[in-house]
Amino acid sequence: MDYKGYIAECISKALNDDLDKVLGLLSVPPNENMGDVAFPCFSYAKQFRKAPAMIAQEVLERIKSDSDFDEKIIAKMEVAGGYLNFFLNRNEFISSVVSDVVEKGVDFARSDEGNNKKVIVEFSSPNIAKPFHIGHLFSTSLGNSIEKIYSYLGYDTVKINHLGDWGTQFGKLISAYKRWGVDEDILKDPINELLKIYVKFHQKAEENPSLEDEARMYFKKLEDGDEEIVRLWKFFVEVSMKEFSRVYNMLNISFDSYAGESFYQDKMPEVIEMLEEKGLLEDSEGARVVTFGDMPPCIIIKKDGTTIYATRDIAAAIYRKRHYDFHKNIYVVGLPQTLHFKQVFGVVDKMGFGWADDCVHVGFGTVRFPDKKLSTRHGDVVFLEDVLNESIAKTREIIENSSTTKEIENVDEVATKVGIGAILFTFLRNARERDIVFTWEDILDFEGESGPYVQYSYARGKSILRKAEEQNIEYRGAKLDVLDSQEEFALVKLIKDFPEAIRNAANKYEPSIVTRHIVDVAQAFNKFYNSCSILKAEEDVMKARLNIVEASCICIKTGLNLLGIEEVEKM
Repeated sequence: MDYKGYIAECISKALNDDLDKVLGLLSVPPNENMGDVAFPCFSYAKQFRKAPAMIAQEVLERIKSDSDFDEKIIAKMEVAGGYLNFFLNRNEFISSVVSDVVEKGVDFARSDEGNNKKVIVEFSSPNIAKPFHIGHLFSTSLGNSIEKIYSYLGYDTVKINHLGDWGTQFGKLISAYKRWGVDEDILKDPINELLKIYVKFHQKAEENPSLEDEARMYFKKLEDGDEEIVRLWKFFVEVSMKEFSRVYNMLNISFDSYAGESFYQDKMPEVIEMLEEKGLLEDSEGARVVTFGDMPPCIIIKKDGTTIYATRDIAAAIYRKRHYDFHKNIYVVGLPQTLHFKQVFGVVDKMGFGWADDCVHVGFGTVRFPDKKLSTRHGDVVFLEDVLNESIAKTREIIENSSTTKEIENVDEVATKVGIGAILFTFLRNARERDIVFTWEDILDFEGESGPYVQYSYARGKSILRKAEEQNIEYRGAKLDVLDSQEEFALVKLIKDFPEAIRNAANKYEPSIVTRHIVDVAQAFNKFYNSCSILKAEEDVMKARLNIVEASCICIKTGLNLLGIEEVEKM
């Protein structure tokens, strides 16, 4: 039952006004004593030439006198100032919501609103021959969750890992390899050794700037298909992908396409030709650029004749539209690239492609440590795999020191799920444009607003349901209209609002909306658990409350899974 929709229909009929307009005005009162849904009448004062409070009273009377008005849904209405406040029938509300959730399971919030429209989500996209560091997890976790949310809402999603496998940095790496690379060392520990010589290149280039020219020369050879240089490049790609795959397996993340920058190498001549034909390319200090009136020009061809990643992104966008015919093309890339994507989308728009507006840059902040800055050029890097393993180890230690450890048969599996989940939750807890300050105290806090806290709440609920099963208590199909306490009502309202939270998360590309919501559900569930007797309550109340426990577990599990986090049955 869409309670908010029903209330909006009643008001719309009473005012003879547009339903969507009324829906947009509805809000939740700041205090639960003021009702469950509020309708402000201030915007109608001028139209009806009456005080808002008088309008609210008239709307109330018209709704009550309507023969279709259902008191089973709305228990009472009150006028407070210029607001008309609605109080839902708690028994009916709890019964309707909980029975629906228990019946549908993890599909209770699922939607087909996407109608199988194609949504591309580009995320993670690490650079070949560079370490998969902690900063990469922002794009990886954010993009993975956005894809899951869109898929849950009925969109046909495509996960693309746009690997950084082309560009001048490979000229630098090849130069470094030829000068200081030792095959034996690189084969033993490829990423670390390649990082060492890459860092050394930048150190030496500060003393000898001519090394930068040498790097550009090697990249030009790569673009021209030089056999030896291409062989080295393929080697860098191969060893890097082995490293990346290990981390993706830990995170339980997969992709539909690993088409990186190199994939579009043979597609760029067409882009350049199209830009030439449309008269969009201009000369600028030896380079070829597309100019704009409101931002810096977008370089398409550098003065040495090589392309830039903007060229490849334009080619990628055109290819994706032709190949996938996308409804949305989402790029999950850090905020520092905001101008780059404005330029790329601007060029696509200038080329006459109306679908440029369907390309979306989803930016995010940076990861900071209280005492460390991250920079691959200078070698200051925190490897993601190391962080994940450390989180698992720390979680295992916490679990082993817990009084309930004896109940857990698979400690390693639980430590892995909770440890990795704690890291993912931290990256998805706050609005994506906020920076993350990485501290273990916050990440592994089992009491605060953290991944372990939410997972523990789920495990607590499952423990109750297991005890009920052990006692042969059949609670499915129980009468639920015996429930009306404030704790029960508050928890069920949050469960009811979860589908709307998912839609908001999709519309704003903000998984943190889902994260915050399941934290609220977990907190409300623990309040309900501590305030309301469950297994020791009277039989009809006990069975009804067990349904609330199951509905809570379903909601929390669904939310965790949308964040890319696996739930645990025991903690």
